[in-house]
Amino acid sequence: MHDVRVVLIGGTSNVGKSTVAQVVAERLGFECRSTDLLARHPGRPWRTPEREVPAHVAEHYGSLTTDELITSVLGHYERLWPRIEELITAHATEDRGRTGTGLVLEGSALWPARVAGLRVPRTAAVWLTADDSVVRARIHAGGDYAAATDEERALMDKFLARTERYQTLMVDAIDRLGLDRIDASGGQTAVELADTVLATADAQTAVGRSSAGR
Repeated sequence: MHDVRVVLIGGTSNVGKSTVAQVVAERLGFECRSTDLLARHPGRPWRTPEREVPAHVAEHYGSLTTDELITSVLGHYERLWPRIEELITAHATEDRGRTGTGLVLEGSALWPARVAGLRVPRTAAVWLTADDSVVRARIHAGGDYAAATDEERALMDKFLARTERYQTLMVDAIDRLGLDRIDASGGQTAVELADTVLATADAQTAVGRSSAGR
């Protein structure tokens, strides 16, 4: 892939970034990381067999409006960006003869305008998107919405509203900047999406941009 050492995969929550990133990393023999692990914002507000919803997470989604949730998460991503940029730069400029490997970095924190402004070599970027109905179905399945209490559903509804609003803003930014995005709502497997990510990355002539940008 034209000596690419860093592949960035952005997108809103529940579009399949983590799964696709793992496949891409395995294909390339790269390390796979998530921006969430650098500094996590309040996570998904629903119970799983392994995890209860922390009180501060329930309060965050229960007390803020959708606009306030967006302001909060965008502010978090802005504060996190210097760490992300440092991580990208370290891997992109690394000597291939050293023991370190390339990097596949995924996360919602990969905001289009910041990624497009990167001035580092050997870096590619794509964003995954999905229809709102697909995102909604995945969130409902993940939180067992049908069996949830009214209070639990209210928190999931807030998370979903923030997720959909974030994607709308993100897609507007991607299209305005002429960056590459891939529709992940067509029932493709993770392997098929990984193939598309790799082909798109290989065609890029600047970070996030190829002649196929849409």
